[in-house]
Amino acid sequence: MFRVRVNKIESIRDLDGNLGKRIELLEERDIPQNFTIRPQSEEGRMVQDMVQALQQQFPMFPQRGQLAVPKIILFLTEQEYESLGIEFDVNQIYEITLENQSIKFRKTA
Repeated sequence: MFRVRVNKIESIRDLDGNLGKRIELLEERDIPQNFTIRPQSEEGRMVQDMVQALQQQFPMFPQRGQLAVPKIILFLTEQEYESLGIEFDVNQIYEITLENQSIKFRKTA
């Protein structure tokens, strides 16, 4: 099992011209705290502090302690998307389970 976050949803057309969706899912992993490196210079520490402030103010930047890695990109026609029965929303997190030749999505709270 692993967690993914919906990063992007785009409208697309397949080779036959049918309207569909491209759904990009990023894996979310926690980074160990001892992985964080503190710069030696005063300038480096100031830049690091500014980046951390931006991460807190703007959710588009990944938070410290989390790493977003591309995991799955779905290309679905409108019919396939409806058949899947999941309403994907950007920034929604899902737990994915791979078992018995199937992929299961479970929306987290």
